[in-house]
Amino acid sequence: MSTVKANPVTHHDDEVAPPEAWDAIAAGYDTFVAPGEAGFATEALRKAGLKAGERFLDVAAGPGGLSLPAARLGARVLATDWSAAMLERFDARVRQEGLADAESRVMDAHHLDLPDDRFDVTGSQFGVMLVPDQPQALREMVRVTKPGGRVVLIAYGSPDEIEFLHFFVAALQAVVPDFEGVPDDPPPLEFQVSDPEVLRRRLTDAGLRDVTVDTSLTEDLRFRTGQELWDWVLGSNPIATTLTADLTDEQKTTVREVLDGMIRERSTGSGPAVLTSPLNIGIGHK
Repeated sequence: MSTVKANPVTHHDDEVAPPEAWDAIAAGYDTFVAPGEAGFATEALRKAGLKAGERFLDVAAGPGGLSLPAARLGARVLATDWSAAMLERFDARVRQEGLADAESRVMDAHHLDLPDDRFDVTGSQFGVMLVPDQPQALREMVRVTKPGGRVVLIAYGSPDEIEFLHFFVAALQAVVPDFEGVPDDPPPLEFQVSDPEVLRRRLTDAGLRDVTVDTSLTEDLRFRTGQELWDWVLGSNPIATTLTADLTDEQKTTVREVLDGMIRERSTGSGPAVLTSPLNIGIGHK
């Protein structure tokens, strides 16, 4: 795989998982994936200057990987996603934690049903990263942000450096040798802004100024078993369900056993294996 080198607008409509596919993995995402996002999400919000009392919009929010940390910082939060099941998980967390002034609405990132110039900070973490017409979604994020407000986008960096992906693909190839892995021309939607310069241009083209892209943070995933890594990957994206759909139960068991061996080899002593992924955090001002 190789990093994106150009700035094409590739729509990938046939790759887009429908809302019901995200509904199907909402429980897994909330249980296995979202808890590990809170640390870098909070740091990204701080870099964007989010303050208590400000209005914050989370676009393609999932179960609240970015909007829950924003609410914990005291912002007035609206979480939006086209998956109702994801937002139900967000709402449950809000009730459980007693977070004030945090609500959700089902909404498509390409067409936000919201007025212009409303939010102090608008953000998306691993959400707008995935949409087929990202320039349109970014224009919508800018439109609903107040003049002088900020937009923050968190996405994966180079796929060559995303360790959980390479572990999972290698385990699948050990069981299904002709599995080709992840294509790089064009790359999957997950990596359309993996090049920091592409992300910078997209944010600038959407109407933002003083755009910066911070590459200093990583997602550090900790796994003790192959089953934990399997659960994380299957909960993170509907594409994983598609990739494993044709495996027999025996093959799935073997994949998890291969992952077990890889996790043991990576871990040191009694601690978990740590798999890292580079992050691009783009921030611009309206």
